[in-house]
Amino acid sequence: MDQTATRPAPYFDPLAAREALTALWRAHGGNDTALRSQALAALSELVKNARAQARQQLEADGSGRRCAEGLATFQDELLRLIYDFTVEHVYRAQNPSSAERMAIVATGGYGRAMLAPGSDIDLLFLLPYKQTAWGESVIEYMLLMLWDLGFKVGHATRTVDQCIKLAKADMTIRTALLDARLVHGAGELFDELHARFIREVVKGTGREFVEAKLEERDERHKRAGASRYLVEPNVKDGKGGLRDLHTLYWIARYLYPEEDLKDFVKAGIFSREEYSTFVRCVDFLWSVRCHLHFLAGRAEERLSFDVQPLMAERLGYRE
Repeated sequence: MDQTATRPAPYFDPLAAREALTALWRAHGGNDTALRSQALAALSELVKNARAQARQQLEADGSGRRCAEGLATFQDELLRLIYDFTVEHVYRAQNPSSAERMAIVATGGYGRAMLAPGSDIDLLFLLPYKQTAWGESVIEYMLLMLWDLGFKVGHATRTVDQCIKLAKADMTIRTALLDARLVHGAGELFDELHARFIREVVKGTGREFVEAKLEERDERHKRAGASRYLVEPNVKDGKGGLRDLHTLYWIARYLYPEEDLKDFVKAGIFSREEYSTFVRCVDFLWSVRCHLHFLAGRAEERLSFDVQPLMAERLGYRE
């Protein structure tokens, strides 16, 4: 599974990777420990190469958006690869019923199809009915693989009914589902969730959502520092940071659920100038955030004094 340094996102050939994992299954199918060990080694190489190529691209063109979108694209393909390997070779359902299916759904920042190098991966395993032994085994196997590959995974396993019930009661879950995006699996389950979420949760609750998000923003500013002129700003949670821009996006999406960011001008949510400014700010903050994660080697959101000279250099600033 060696990859070249010039391959675009997802940074590897998914078909070749599937063939390689199938070959491992043929060689070690009778030995679960050996199969898992060899598959994990092959996938680890993909992860290492993807991160190296994303960093190389970021340092070459400075685009944090392209870096974050590339890492999200890689994560999508990796999840599809692991899921297919799991259900085809490890826990293949012998006589599958309508219960032996699931949708793998990205939520949170990952649902917006952007990932910083050190970001958590938020996943929803969406089931048709109650959990089955097959579903439990598949999800556990996938999560163990992801953890062993070094990913921090926030996850939930729910039915559509459970998602709707929880979204009505919990604004954090409601916001996460607003960003939900199908990655793989039973698309009809995701379509049902989306339709019911708009109809049963979003409709008629715009004022409640806006008030909650603005209150949440104010509390976040108190924790991170209310000034926009902090000398060591938090690029994610600080005033004027990415989370403030996400809040604007969430409010617009909630009030106009059938519109996406690119449609906000046509819908009258943004003027063309406001849209251009919004996108430019998002792009800049993503560039800072991606550089910061690579420089720190982890999910670091505070632009500390010691990092600022290195950051200035990477952003092309000169004295």
